[in-house]
Amino acid sequence: MQATILFGHGSRDPLWRVPIDTVAQRMLAIDAQCRVRCAFLEITEPDLASTTAELVALGVDSITIVPMFLGVGRHAREDLPVLVKALQLDYPEVCFMLQPSVGEDARVVELLAQIAMPAAAARAATAA
Repeated sequence: MQATILFGHGSRDPLWRVPIDTVAQRMLAIDAQCRVRCAFLEITEPDLASTTAELVALGVDSITIVPMFLGVGRHAREDLPVLVKALQLDYPEVCFMLQPSVGEDARVVELLAQIAMPAAAARAATAA
């Protein structure tokens, strides 16, 4: 059984997590059978360890972790791989796959560029 964890930084502002929660809701709208959870590095609950424990208790044996970071800073490069290695030691029966940060995906970069462009320029670029 497979699951996806959308992993974000966390914030004291409770509205900060809305975009990540919205991605999880959209995934469920696309496939009501998918198992998706959100987890956070700090401040915001739940954390990665408790989210993983919940999924393993449900019988999940394969977890894909998607870092919801636009930039690839220290958290994505250093902190998250250490957390995933610890999870692999705690749950050797579970296959963990750590994806690159979403900001490294060419589709995200393209969409952000289109959003950032003035409307007329974006339409012209799309039509070309």
